[in-house]
Amino acid sequence: MDSSSVKQAVMKQVQTEANVANARVLIENLQEICFEKCVPKPGGSLSSSEQSCATTCMEKYMAAWNQVNASYINRIKQEQLKN
Repeated sequence: MDSSSVKQAVMKQVQTEANVANARVLIENLQEICFEKCVPKPGGSLSSSEQSCATTCMEKYMAAWNQVNASYINRIKQEQLKN
């Protein structure tokens, strides 16, 4: 392996690890935020309105997360082009 291949492999591994960490944060936030918002009185099961609320909350949160993430990636790409 030449140094370029090693560099690419390390960069790919770091990117994969960062993606996994971001996914963990997303899931943790989804659970915390949507549960607190949609389940005011926890019980043995979720009502249909709680399920609907949680689904909607998760969809909106993930859409917002994706938008922020896309903006962040674009910003990084712009910074790399400047250098």
